[in-house]
Amino acid sequence: MPNKGNDLLETWSGDPCLPDHWPGLACNSINGSTVITDLDLSSNQFQGSIPPSITKLTHLKTMNLSNNDFSGEIPTFPPSSDLTSVDISYNELEGSVPQSLVSLPHLSTLNYGCNSQLDNDLPSTMNSSKLTTDSGACSRKSRGPTKGIVIGAAACGSAVVTIALGTILVCLYRKKLMARRKYNGKGLSLGKNVVFSLPSTDEVFVRPISIQTYTLQCIEMATEKYETLIGEGGFGSVYRGTLPDGQEVAVKVRSATSTQGTREFENELNLLSALWHENLVPLLGYCCENDQQILVYPFMSNGSLQDRLYGEAAKRKILDWPTRLSIALGAARGLMYLHTYGGRSVVHRDVKSSNILLDDSMSAKVADFGFSKYAPQEGDSNASLEVRGTAGYMDPEYYSTQQLSAKSDVFSFGVVLLEIISGREPLNIQRPRNEWSLVEWAKPYIRESKIDEIVDPNIKGGYHAEAMWRVVEAALACIEPFSAYRPCIEDIVRELEDALIIENNASEYMKSIDSIYSLGGSNRFPIVMEKKIVVPPTPTASEPSTTNPQTMAPPEPR
Repeated sequence: MPNKGNDLLETWSGDPCLPDHWPGLACNSINGSTVITDLDLSSNQFQGSIPPSITKLTHLKTMNLSNNDFSGEIPTFPPSSDLTSVDISYNELEGSVPQSLVSLPHLSTLNYGCNSQLDNDLPSTMNSSKLTTDSGACSRKSRGPTKGIVIGAAACGSAVVTIALGTILVCLYRKKLMARRKYNGKGLSLGKNVVFSLPSTDEVFVRPISIQTYTLQCIEMATEKYETLIGEGGFGSVYRGTLPDGQEVAVKVRSATSTQGTREFENELNLLSALWHENLVPLLGYCCENDQQILVYPFMSNGSLQDRLYGEAAKRKILDWPTRLSIALGAARGLMYLHTYGGRSVVHRDVKSSNILLDDSMSAKVADFGFSKYAPQEGDSNASLEVRGTAGYMDPEYYSTQQLSAKSDVFSFGVVLLEIISGREPLNIQRPRNEWSLVEWAKPYIRESKIDEIVDPNIKGGYHAEAMWRVVEAALACIEPFSAYRPCIEDIVRELEDALIIENNASEYMKSIDSIYSLGGSNRFPIVMEKKIVVPPTPTASEPSTTNPQTMAPPEPR
């Protein structure tokens, strides 16, 4: 890998444009989207061929790859390219300058001299009246680096540079968030140890993420000077507001006494500027002015899952079982996206019911990424991390060993599933001593097949037994003390999908029975709502459960 360890590549981390552009990169807002418009890789000792994927940067206006060791042929450019200036001189390129390059509608300057293996003659069909070139001329003295505004792709012969270009493309073509206001380029200066770095991937999306910067004045106007407080957390207070375009937002303002600092602010900003999923709360923008650190999100009109299950009386609302099941599945899908993103797990580290928000259609959105980190990989020099999380949800293995993995989120999600089933909080010292911990209280009942004892009284009789058992058994597998025996989140998603299918089919069946009965048909017969099986107290890899072949088998150690 000839470009491994390149000084320029070492500076690339996170989103290439936001909140600050990478060194040498210029980004601008076009049609409400922040895109790369200028690219300068000159005099950086790059080797290998120019990757064809560079041509996917269709909003690129200037590209300078001069004074390197690029070799091979020049890639073909699409007619939709906005390039006005190209400099590929002083390299080791071969073949000829392609017709697609000289025919670009906006191209006015082309320098390609000092490539000893490159044909100096341009295609005869070029429009010489509008294009200025160096005609392939080469002086002995190499030109120095052009201090420009740009950076972008690099050597296909080097996987490192190709990966970096893929990073740029993924950041630019991820699904766009809801914000549409113009980015003014006054970004936050990120520290050197920003937690999140965008992983390598070749997947390209068709819409870019757009993260906005807001002035403090705009924030104060939107919130009417922080009039409506809707929540408080470790980072600070959350206020409700309305943007000038009418969109309702939740504005999270870091307090002076916050237990979370600039690192968490930068972490959430960096992470959410690179990720998008329908079950993650999107970041609309941020403000970093006058020592204020503010994050802006869409307002989630139905609050949090915690509010709905056992929050303040004014926020509490009985959720039926199908709705709870749908919320659980949505949250699990959001976590699965994080755990499988780019081939390397992003671990949330603070999964809990208050961090699962509900939009106006009751769709679940995982929120609060201030503590999120990459899961350590084999060979990492320092896998130990400062333990983060919330009492009642924290993985006991992670707490005792300080070794983080995606299975820590799985444990926390198992607690959330128990909350959904029981309607109880994870810790409550106001209850009898044996009921303080939801996990320890629920386990014996599940193992004795007495799930009626833990099901929320508000939904008793309103669920299909098979669907409930699948969720209960999934929760029990998630809260295994040892992470090796927990399933991965993909397994949980599949179980919840199956449970929802069973529940929905049962609902349709019940409707059909009601219809027949209302028309004077046969008497309605009782449906058995109990499932008499015994769940083994400790599933092991060597003794898989055979009591119910359709339910999830105990996970193999991972």
